[in-house]
Order: sequence, then structure tokens, then C-alpha cells
Amino acid sequence: MTSPAINPSSIIRLVDTFYGRVREDAVLGPVFEAKLAGRWQEHMPRMYAFWTKVLLGTGEFEGNVFGKHMALSGIGSEHFIRWLMLFKLTTVEVFGAEEAKEAILVAERIASSLQLGFFGEIRV
Repeated sequence: MTSPAINPSSIIRLVDTFYGRVREDAVLGPVFEAKLAGRWQEHMPRMYAFWTKVLLGTGEFEGNVFGKHMALSGIGSEHFIRWLMLFKLTTVEVFGAEEAKEAILVAERIASSLQLGFFGEIRV
């Protein structure tokens, strides 16, 4: 992505806004809180690094995103629906509608990959 709307600063704003909404969400909040309670501050820099790597192709993120998510329990299709809805809303809000398109496509690919891992099919 080369859009000037998408830069390290706007990615931090995206991640902060998005995960703020996730934490308050009735569907997603309990799942994330069960895993990250008391550790949000240390986890956020990893999220900034991940999304910077994914959206800009830069940074030093390393990790097994798929494996970490596959270790979660109690995940259903409603979690993916809600995650994508909040991500799309936040991405358009932070980057603008046109600039958000590529980021949304990336998020949809990530969600599809994780759904295949959880369910053996894409349900959203």
C-alpha cells in the first residue's frame, strides 16, 4: 500500500480505535479479555507491528498469528462477522473509504484463513 493516508501514525490510530471497540464489544470483548486481561499494554505494540507489516510491508513483526489464534477456544462464526464489521467501520473511519479498501481486503483474507483453520470452511 502506498496511500499517504496509511502510515505508521494512522496505523497506530487504527489499532487503538479498533481494539478499543473490540474490548467494549459484547461479542468480542469477552474472548479478547480472557486472553489479554492485564496484558493489553504489552500486547498493543505487537498489534502495531503486525498491522504495519501487513499494510506497509515494513517493520519487524515476527510471530505465528495462525497458531496463536488456533489455540483460542469458544470461537464461532459470529466472532468473525463482528470482527470484520468493526474492522471495516474503523478502517474507513481512520483511512477514508477509498484508502481503506486494500486494508479491508487484507483483513478479509486473514479472517478467511482463520475460519478455514477453525471450521474447515469459510462461514462469513
